[in-house]
Amino acid sequence: MTAPERETPENGSAAADDESPEALRAAAEEQAERHRADWLRAVAELDNVRKRTAREIEQARQFGVERLAADILPALDSLALAIEAAPGADAATLLEGERATQRLLLKAFERAGIAELDPTGEPFDPALHDAMVTQPSADQPPNTVLQVIQKGYLLNGRLLRPARVIVSIAPPEGSDPAPGG
Repeated sequence: MTAPERETPENGSAAADDESPEALRAAAEEQAERHRADWLRAVAELDNVRKRTAREIEQARQFGVERLAADILPALDSLALAIEAAPGADAATLLEGERATQRLLLKAFERAGIAELDPTGEPFDPALHDAMVTQPSADQPPNTVLQVIQKGYLLNGRLLRPARVIVSIAPPEGSDPAPGG
């Protein structure tokens, strides 16, 4: 049986019997220094990636609403014009101006991924709706949204604000339906 061959840093398989311990030590130190330099470069690169990512996250946080803000500015301008014109304008003109401003806001919301949540006539969903009051109703099945007090909003499918609603309940037994409803 022969003694196992030692691997050297240069070729990994040459017999080490021909080399002196000093040469092996020098070769190992050289390889260790290369590994250390590679490790330091990797650590520096990782640090640079972390810093760059932190900078990009901060910029996204600061300027992420830039598009929404730019879309909302025309609505703000419209409100400013309405305030200036209010003293001499009639109610119909002011109402039309308010509707135009609302359309501008809704258009900006749509571009930003914000959608109105108007659940009138739909089944009550506690994940999307906030029940303010219950009301007996013979016209609608129980747990149906009868009226929206305040619309809710979704941001790209995620709830931004729940709709505040009035929810139907079954009328008391033996009661006559209320007139007109």
